[in-house]
Parts: sequence; C-alpha cells; structure tokens
Amino acid sequence: MSNPAIEHLLTRRSVLANTLTEPGPSTDQLDQILTAAARVPDHKKLTPWRFILFQEEAREAFGRVLAAACQAEEEEPSAFRLETEAKRFLRAPLVVAVISRVTETPAVPEWEQILSAGAACQNMIVAATALGFGAQWITEWYALSETVRRALRLQGNERVAGFIYIGTAKERPDERKRPRLEEIVTAWQA
Repeated sequence: MSNPAIEHLLTRRSVLANTLTEPGPSTDQLDQILTAAARVPDHKKLTPWRFILFQEEAREAFGRVLAAACQAEEEEPSAFRLETEAKRFLRAPLVVAVISRVTETPAVPEWEQILSAGAACQNMIVAATALGFGAQWITEWYALSETVRRALRLQGNERVAGFIYIGTAKERPDERKRPRLEEIVTAWQA
C-alpha cells in the first residue's frame, strides 16, 4: 500500500536557490507552510524559533544590507561579489529566515531548543515541496554575520538557523547519492 506522505519524504529533493523562479506561494499556501513549520517538537512550549519573511521589494532592500555587510566585513570584496550579495535574495520569490531563540531554563537544554528550530526548517521545506514548490535551506556566511544579525534585530539569545528559499523549480533536480542504511545504522548491544 502506497502512502503519499512517506513517498514524499523518500523522494523530496532540495532545489538550488539559483534555479527557483516565480511564482512563490500564495498567502494561503504560505500560511500552510508556516503552520507546518510551527508544528515541530517544542518541549515545554517555549516556541524556540520565529520566522522573518522576505518577499517582493523586501528581498531587494535586504540585498542592499547583505552587500553593505559584505563590504564592511570582508577585505576588498570585488564589485562582482558585492553585486552578487545585492541580488542574493532575488534568487527566489520568498526567503524565510528561521531564527532560533533559546530560553534559559533547566527544564529544556539549549541543544534541544536549537534542534527544534532545525526541525522547523525541515518542516518548512517538506511543506513547501509537498505543495509543489522547490525549496533550499541555506546558512552561508550571512547567517553568521554580525552586521546581518543587527539588521535582523536579533536578540542575544537568537541566531539564524537558516534561510529557506522557496519558489517554483525551473527544472526537476537530479537524484543524488544517499547513504546506505547499513553504513549509518547500528543496533546498540550490551
């Protein structure tokens, strides 16, 4: 018996941001994607993540922030590099910054909260691809940039878990080699 959810998980592929185009998700589809992203394990209901959307002209405006960050943080970046950074968020019609935020509590370790943000990233990608979109989870240099942190107005307990690029795939990505289960699975024995 075929199960569509399992089939999707077994065949899902990331689509390179450079190969995404319009259209992006509608408002209703975006709500579904974000709702799915928020339905991850969240011990003690801390909500250890939040989402920042970059759509339409906000993508170009944030590109200027990325170019300025690159200029400030790198020694003599080329004009080509600065132009690339300025256009970075234009690669897809929607970019979502997933922000991990850790609450100090002895009840939930920091690592568990960070993993919950990672699960939100994965759910977002699975939901987007289930709706027929292409998606890619990227962290790259700007996820770690102090200039970008300030532009995103991140608090001391927050950091970028990733940028999720979502759009329509120009072409279906080729399958890539995956690890064989016998290479990654062991049974613990006493």
